[in-house]
Amino acid sequence: QVQLVESGGELVQTGGSLRLSCAASARAVRLFFMGWFRQAPGKEREFVARITWSGGFTYYADSVKDRFTISLDNAKSTMYLQLNNLKPDDTAVYYCAASSTTLTTRASGYEYWGQGTQVTVSS
Repeated sequence: QVQLVESGGELVQTGGSLRLSCAASARAVRLFFMGWFRQAPGKEREFVARITWSGGFTYYADSVKDRFTISLDNAKSTMYLQLNNLKPDDTAVYYCAASSTTLTTRASGYEYWGQGTQVTVSS
């Protein structure tokens, strides 16, 4: 079983930066595909970014491209999301997720989820 624990969310002002972390419990997660999603109040969960443990190939949603950066620390089994130039529309609960089979932007493709970390951007 894979456990994922997010941290790093907090209240920031518009234009600020944050780094979110996702610590994975199992070394086997290195075989998985990893992603970040977010969910704002009253909205569906949406894809933010994804990465592969093996090759580090990354892909971003258009809304965050050039502002957010996804990365990995294999030695720590930890995934990160660097959030720069934050906007009020980025306010959401951010979730990390792991898939053993699929490199996808669909939430339904991920079997394992963290509990989420709240990011709030004030205007």
